[in-house]
Amino acid sequence: MICTGASLRIQLLGPIRAWRDGEEVPLGSPKQRAVLSLLASRAGEVVSGQAITSALWGSDTPETAANGVHTYVARLRRALEPGRGSRAASAVLSSASGGYCLRLDPVDVDVTLFVQRHGHARRSREGGSAETTLRLYEDALALWRGEAYAGVPGPFAAMEGVRLRNLRLTAVEEWAAVMLEAGEYAEAVDQLSRAVADEPLREKLRWLLMLALYHAGRQAHALTVYTETRRLLRRELGIEPGAELQDLHRRILAGQRELRLPAGNLAPRPYDGRGAGLPVPAQLPPVARGFTGRERELKELEALVDDEFAQRSTPVIVVDGPAGVGKSALVLELAHRLADRFPDGQLYVDLCGNGLRGRPLTASDALLHLLSSLGADSTRIPRDLAGRATLYRSLLYGKRALIVLDDALSADQLRPLIPRGASCVVATSRQRFGGLAARDGARTVTVRPLAADEAAELLTTLSGGRLTDHGEAARRLAALCGGLPLALRITAEALTANPGVPLATLVEQYTRESGRLDRLTVADDALASVRDAFETSYRALPAEAARMFRFLGLRKDGPITVSAAASLADTDRDTARRLLGQLVAHHLLEDHGQRYRLHDLLGIYAAECAQQEPMLNRRAALARLDAADPDEGEPYAVVLRRAAVLRRAAFRQREDVTRATDLTVR
Repeated sequence: MICTGASLRIQLLGPIRAWRDGEEVPLGSPKQRAVLSLLASRAGEVVSGQAITSALWGSDTPETAANGVHTYVARLRRALEPGRGSRAASAVLSSASGGYCLRLDPVDVDVTLFVQRHGHARRSREGGSAETTLRLYEDALALWRGEAYAGVPGPFAAMEGVRLRNLRLTAVEEWAAVMLEAGEYAEAVDQLSRAVADEPLREKLRWLLMLALYHAGRQAHALTVYTETRRLLRRELGIEPGAELQDLHRRILAGQRELRLPAGNLAPRPYDGRGAGLPVPAQLPPVARGFTGRERELKELEALVDDEFAQRSTPVIVVDGPAGVGKSALVLELAHRLADRFPDGQLYVDLCGNGLRGRPLTASDALLHLLSSLGADSTRIPRDLAGRATLYRSLLYGKRALIVLDDALSADQLRPLIPRGASCVVATSRQRFGGLAARDGARTVTVRPLAADEAAELLTTLSGGRLTDHGEAARRLAALCGGLPLALRITAEALTANPGVPLATLVEQYTRESGRLDRLTVADDALASVRDAFETSYRALPAEAARMFRFLGLRKDGPITVSAAASLADTDRDTARRLLGQLVAHHLLEDHGQRYRLHDLLGIYAAECAQQEPMLNRRAALARLDAADPDEGEPYAVVLRRAAVLRRAAFRQREDVTRATDLTVR
C-alpha cells in the first residue's frame, strides 16, 4: 500500500470529489478536476505531461497547455496538502520522469473499488448464495453517485465515462438476473424500469424487464414493453428487435409458464461470437506512400471525434469530395493516428460505391464481412439485414472499435453499419450525405484539391528526384493536375518511368488539353485513371443532371450562373438550380455562391461528354446562351449582337437540316 501520511479518498463515479481525513477538498476548475481524475484513474503510476494534455484537449492542444497543466498540478498540491511548505516535496502529488504521480492506494479511488466489488460479486454467482451475491452487487452499485466523470471536460473523461457506464449497466443486469433467480420479481421490475428509462436502447435490460413482469403476473405489461421496444428501435435505428427479444415475446404470447433464465447462467449474455484466442481485428490498409499536407483537415477531423465523445455520442464522420481528391488516403492517415484510442480493434470495409472495384456492397453484405471480422460463427449469423445489424451492435456494444467504411454509395448503405456506444465510424464518399447528417447526426467534412505548395511537394516527393531543384516545373505540373492527388501520383509515375525524356518536353505534353486525360492514365488499371474515376461519378448521376453536365461542358471555362445553365439546357431557372445542386452534391461542380465552376480536369472531361450530344443540340445550346437575357446593367448593344448570333445559328441549323434532307432523298 502507498502511504501518503493522511487519509485521502477520490470519487470518480459521479461529480469529481475528494476528501482528506474526512474533510472535503476544494478541487477548483473543471480542467483542474480533469487532471486529478486522470491521475486518480492511474493512482500510483507516473502519467506523462503529454498524456495529460491529450486527455484534456485532444488534438486541439493550445500552445499554453504545458504551462496550464503545471498550474493545475500546483493548485491541486496546495488543495490536497494545505500544510505543506512551499519548498517541501509533495508526498501526495509528486513529479517524476517528465510526468506526475498521485501517490494513493488505488482502492481509495471509487472506480477501483467498484471494479473489485463487481469481481467479487461475479465470483459469488458461481457458487455463493443468492443473498450473499445480491449484497455484493448492491455494495458495488452503491458506490455510484451519478454519471462517471460528470462535469469533467476532455476526450479521456468522455471515453472513460462511456466505458464505466457500460460496466455499471452490466452489473445492474447481472444483479437483476440474480433477483429473478431468487424470485424477487417486484423489486427487480422497479430497478429495471429505472435502468431502461436511463438506457432505452439496451435490449438486454428490456429482456430482463419483460421476464420479470411476466413472472410477477403482469403478462400484458411485459407485452407492452416489447411493443414499445419495437416502436423505439424502428424509429431510432430503423431495425427490428433482436432474436432473443423476439423469442421471449413469442413464448410470453404462448403463455409458457416454465420461462426462466438458463440454468447455470443467471443472465442471458449476448453472444459475443469471439472464439478463444481470436486476435483483435487490425484491418487498416497501409497509408499511401508520400502522404503530404492535409494537416488542417486532420486536425479538424480529430477535433470532431473528440467533440462527439465529449457529448457521449457515437462519432459518425463522413469525408466527401470529388473523385481522385485523396479521401481514402486522408481517412487512413487519420485512422492510423487514432488507432491506439480504440483497443478493441480497427475494422475496414471497402463498400465499392464507385463500382471500379466490383459491384457496390449491400449493407447486408458489409455486415457479413464485419461480423466475420469480429469472429462471429458463420452458422449463427442471421440471413436478414435486421438480424445482422442487431448482432453487429451487440458484439460492439461497450467496446471501443474504429470502423472505416470506404467509398460509400448512399446513406442507406451506411445506416445499418453504425453501432452505438464508444465505437467510432469514419466513412468516405463521392457524394454529400445531407440526410445522414440531418437525421442521424453524422458530421460531414468536404475535401478539396491540394493547395499549390502541397501539390508541388507531393509531386516532387514521388517523382524519384526528377523535380528536385525544378520548383517551377513542379508547380506547373501540379497546376495542370488541378491539385488532385490521383492525377499527381500518375504524373509522378510517368516522370520516373521516362527518365530519358527531357522535363520540358513532359511539361509541354501535359499542357495540351486534348490529350491530358489520356496521359493521366496507367494502362490496364482502371483504379489509376482520372478519366475512369470521373466516368463512374458521371454515370451515377440521374439522367437530367447528366444532361446538364454535358451542356456545361460546352462552357467549361469560367464561372457559370444559374441563368447561363438554364439557357444551355433549355430549362427554367428553378430546374437549373436544382440540377446544379445535384452536380455539386456529387462533387462534379464547385459552388462559389452565385456562380459555379468546373474543376479544370472535370471541365476537360465534361467537354468530352458534351460530344455525346448531337451537333444540332450543341449549336442550339450555344445560340441560346449567346441570346440569353443580359445581366442587369448590360449595354443594349450587347443584346442586339446576341440576337444577331441567334439568327445566324438558326440559319445554319436550317441549312444543316436541308442538306441532311437532300442527302436522304438522293
